[in-house]
Amino acid sequence: MTAASQPPAELPSHPDVADAMQALLRQALQEAGGWLPFDRYMSLVLYAPGLGYYANSLRKFGTMPQQGSDFVTAPELSPLFGQALARQVSQALTVSGTRTVIEFGAGSGALAEQLIDTLDALGTPVDHYQIVDLSGTLRQRQAQRLARFAPRVQWLDQWPQEIHGVLVANELLDAMPVQLLHWTGSQWRERGVEMDAQGGLCFSDRPTTARPPTPPEADITFVPGTVTEVHAQAEAFVRTLADHLKRGAAFFIDYGFPESEYYHPQRTGGTLMCHHLHRADPDPLSLPGQKDITTHVNFTGIALAGQEAGLTVLGYTTQAHFLINCGLVDLMEGADLAQRGMAHRLIAEHEMGELFKVIGFVPGEEFDAIGFQRGDRSYML
Repeated sequence: MTAASQPPAELPSHPDVADAMQALLRQALQEAGGWLPFDRYMSLVLYAPGLGYYANSLRKFGTMPQQGSDFVTAPELSPLFGQALARQVSQALTVSGTRTVIEFGAGSGALAEQLIDTLDALGTPVDHYQIVDLSGTLRQRQAQRLARFAPRVQWLDQWPQEIHGVLVANELLDAMPVQLLHWTGSQWRERGVEMDAQGGLCFSDRPTTARPPTPPEADITFVPGTVTEVHAQAEAFVRTLADHLKRGAAFFIDYGFPESEYYHPQRTGGTLMCHHLHRADPDPLSLPGQKDITTHVNFTGIALAGQEAGLTVLGYTTQAHFLINCGLVDLMEGADLAQRGMAHRLIAEHEMGELFKVIGFVPGEEFDAIGFQRGDRSYML
């Protein structure tokens, strides 16, 4: 997702969401003895049924803040994103002999629409396009947008027992709850949330049993006061994927770094950020349930979780390299000037091209995936 880097002067609140979320958090804090670890807090404010950011009816996706949206993702930015990705999906379907695509976190349904249309045009149509999404509101939007593909499109409430097909996930891992760790100079402490004397939310640290991050070089230490993230839930998701993916492949597109960059001692503030009305801000405790909370992805941890669970890494590269390898430049040549300008943001180094990465997994024998043919950075993981 993309957003400006400075917070707005004043963040408008939605009273109904605000009051209900505050009540939910007060109850959760009371039941937890007054302190919630940050991953639990993040899970509630993003995914609590009917109230969490991704579960309520507030608009998320759009190109302008005047629409009431908070951010734009690559499929909303340009249909050429899905058209290029479809070429990689088509190859993976053909190699694995499968006819199913599963998308986790389908957002507005834009990527699903682009993939199905393009796979049909490429001569590799899918029998089933399955969507796993926790948001009932987003499911409704997806159903409206994808109605013309019925009955091929299906919504799942849980993992299939076995996956024989290609999994795609765009900006999924960044929204998974994380643990926050604070380095005091002598020990790591886990950051959580409690209520202050005035009834407002505030941070509070406690001892932790989480596995601490490791500096990229043995003779370098973290700066006292450093706050960073540990991605236990995202890594557990990949291990679960390994249990279910029997034939096919999986492709994750998200913003992030290899571990040597992620846990570099100069990154003292971590990567956590929020998105609201196309502005980015660093305060996850304000407007809970009304804005997005994300962190960058530690792709080394994701790769190791997959490998340790039996998957093979197909490749790891920047979004720019991946999309160009999948024919984005040819697609841009057939687009008008305005479409080319939007598609260029997908690969421009100062936009999404460098910060966003793509990692691919396969459960069996690897193949020469077209998206990683040039610019593979697996050696950096």
